[in-house]
Amino acid sequence: MSVPTSAQALAQRIFIQEVGPRDGFQIEACFIPTGDKLALIDELSLCGLAKIEVTSFTSPKAIPALADADEVMRGLRRQPGVVYTALVPNLRGAERALAAGTDELNLVMSASETHNLLNLRMTREQSASRLLEVVALAKEGGTALNVSLSTSFGCPMEGAVPPSVVLGLAERFLAQGVGGITLCDTTGMAHPGQVGALCRAFRASFPQAELTVHLHNTRGMGLANALAAVDAGADRFDASLGGLGGCPYAPGATGNVCTEDLVHMFQAMGFQVDVDLPRLLTAARTLPVLVGHDVPGQVLHAGQSLELHPVPASLVEIRARAISS
Repeated sequence: MSVPTSAQALAQRIFIQEVGPRDGFQIEACFIPTGDKLALIDELSLCGLAKIEVTSFTSPKAIPALADADEVMRGLRRQPGVVYTALVPNLRGAERALAAGTDELNLVMSASETHNLLNLRMTREQSASRLLEVVALAKEGGTALNVSLSTSFGCPMEGAVPPSVVLGLAERFLAQGVGGITLCDTTGMAHPGQVGALCRAFRASFPQAELTVHLHNTRGMGLANALAAVDAGADRFDASLGGLGGCPYAPGATGNVCTEDLVHMFQAMGFQVDVDLPRLLTAARTLPVLVGHDVPGQVLHAGQSLELHPVPASLVEIRARAISS
């Protein structure tokens, strides 16, 4: 993995896609009121994010934290240039999402057979077949489609997932008109070498497809993995405000890579990231009250690296003593 030079960074645009309202909120123990969700999403809509994953049109019994999906999607103050996407697991969910005016359907299945059975109660083949029914429905109305392949970089039960399996699933959906694929490090098992290799293989195989990388920071490698992905040609990243999120089938898994930390790193390196970081941090500061606990984002606690501190008044005396000694 090589670190981009300043010239390379300035020439490359990075798109940040916020998934906190779905991936973050779905795992919270307490239900977040619909009005509070809408207020946060409306604020995020003004931050320069490329996409916001608003909710998930799953059964309210399966994910009670997102039981208000229809109300949230319908109640947004939509901003030009922002794509409002939602996760849909099946045909019924797709019908609800389309009726609510969702811009893009994000379909999900696992590259790991075991994880797919645990998470979706179906084999991979069953999931793929059902999702292709959703693809056909969305194509009729011209709605954009993305497929997220969970556990692309590893399964906590099976271990490493062969790249050929991941790329084979991607090819199957892209051949049917899906516009984008998300490679997901669902359980935070990825390392930079692995991320770079899979992203490079994806780009070589599908140069025209929209590639998103979805990273978790379970083992502290989220930002390093993002740099490896950029070096391999990726330019879109999912991230969660405050670092919220996790996976119920990955013991010990922490949240997604933190949106404000990711933006801060890319902007500090000179990449073109059209996100208003101060405004994003203001939104992140509302999270502890909203979810009832602290959040792991680092920049939220430490501040931006270029925010200089005032010189202590004692410096005058210290300097004088140093000079006179």
